[in-house]
Amino acid sequence: MNRRTLLALASAGLALPALVRAAEPPRGRLVRLSDVSSANVKPRNVTVWLPPGYDVSDDRYPVLYMHDGQNLFEAETANFGEWGVDEHLERLIAGGQVRAPIVVGVWNTDLRLREYIPADLLAALADDMRGEVQSIYGGPALSDGYIRFLTEELKPRIDGRFRTLTGPADTMISGSSMGGLISMYAVMKRPDVFSAAACLSTHWPLKVQGLEAGPQLDAWRERLVAAWTGVIERGLPAPNAHRFYFDRGDETLDGFYAEFQTDVDAAFRRTGYGPDRFTSLVFPGAQHNEASWNSRLDVPLTFLLNPTRIPA
Repeated sequence: MNRRTLLALASAGLALPALVRAAEPPRGRLVRLSDVSSANVKPRNVTVWLPPGYDVSDDRYPVLYMHDGQNLFEAETANFGEWGVDEHLERLIAGGQVRAPIVVGVWNTDLRLREYIPADLLAALADDMRGEVQSIYGGPALSDGYIRFLTEELKPRIDGRFRTLTGPADTMISGSSMGGLISMYAVMKRPDVFSAAACLSTHWPLKVQGLEAGPQLDAWRERLVAAWTGVIERGLPAPNAHRFYFDRGDETLDGFYAEFQTDVDAAFRRTGYGPDRFTSLVFPGAQHNEASWNSRLDVPLTFLLNPTRIPA
C-alpha cells in the first residue's frame, strides 16, 4: 500500500490497516533452571533469556551473565523492582544497536554479601577493617567459590544446552552495587572466561553505617581506597583484550561513591586502560535502586554488546 492510498484513507476517516501500525519489537523467551546445584555454593535458580529469533535459527550467540537474576526480567520475582533487561534488549536488538545475546540471570541467595565481596580485597584490608566487614557480612568471603560456580559449573551447563559463542570475547558479566564488585572481580580472576564487565553503582565503601561526612568517613575511605587500588592494579588483566564499564548516580547510597570511583578510575588508567577499553559515567539525579538502573540500562548494554565488535 503506497503513501497516497494511506493519506486518502486517513482523510476519509477510515481506520488504517494493522500493517501500518507501529509494530512491537520481536519478543525473546525465558527458560527457568530451578535449584541449580553446585559443589562450590548454595543451590539457586537461574533464569535464561533467549533472544528473538533464537528458536527459528541455527545462530550462536554471545552470553551475558548477570547477578541478582530474580530482579532482571519479571516483576513478580523481583525483590525491589524489575530491571526490564528483556524489554531493553528487544528494543535495542530491533534497532540494530546491540548484538543479540543470551542472558543468564543468576539468582542470589541469603549469602549474597559474602558471595559478592572480592576475597582478594578482604585479604588486603587491615585486620580491624577486615574484622568489621566480616562481622557486617556474616563471615569470610565466598566470592572465589561463586566464581568457580559460574565458570566451572554453570557456564559448561549453559554452553551444553544453548547455542552459545563460548570464547571470552563473547562472554561478559554485569551487576549492580555488590554485583558490580563481583563482576569486576570475575574478569580479574578469570580473564580467560570473561572479556568485559559492566558495573553499575559499584559499592566501593563496603559499609555506610557510621560513615557520615567527616573525619570518620575520610579515614575509612583513605584506608579502603589504598586497599582497593592495590588489588586492582595487581589483579587487572592486560587491557588489550578486556573492557570495563562503571557508572554511578549522585543520590541516596550512590552519593557516597564519587571519591571512591575517582580513585578507582585513576588506578584503571595507570594500568593502561584507555577510553576504548574503560569508561566511567555519572548520571546526575540517579539513585541506588532498580528504577535508576532500569532507566539507564541501554548504556551498559550497548557498551557490552556493541554491534561493531571490538577485537581482542
